Amino acid sequence: MRALIIDDSAVMRKVIERALRQAGLELSEVLQASNGEEALQTLRDNQGSGGLALILSDINMPVMDGLQFLEARKQENLALGVPVVMITTEGNESFVLRAIAAGAQGYICKPFTAEQVKARVLPLLRAA
Repeated sequence: MRALIIDDSAVMRKVIERALRQAGLELSEVLQASNGEEALQTLRDNQGSGGLALILSDINMPVMDGLQFLEARKQENLALGVPVVMITTEGNESFVLRAIAAGAQGYICKPFTAEQVKARVLPLLRAA
């Protein structure tokens, strides 16, 4: 399974990857981006190359935040069938509603455990 992790912190990207592995996901490849703009380019570069199964994105990032990424991804028709889970410190309902309106299927609040990741991600992968 291939996943894309988008977060401006390299440490947090590793934490997310480790949580996915601890949740029992068999990751064959993990693509990484430090902001939404890099993530869009990664999606463009990887079109038709054995598709992604999952995208996890932070909301608060420089250059292009997670909500802007979701909106741009939708406009460019990139990886539209791929479930997106937002990872955020924002418990604010307006952020969550905006993310879901822009195409996110769920969210996880920081700090999180591997069990929380598993509970949010596995149902999305089974449904995809």
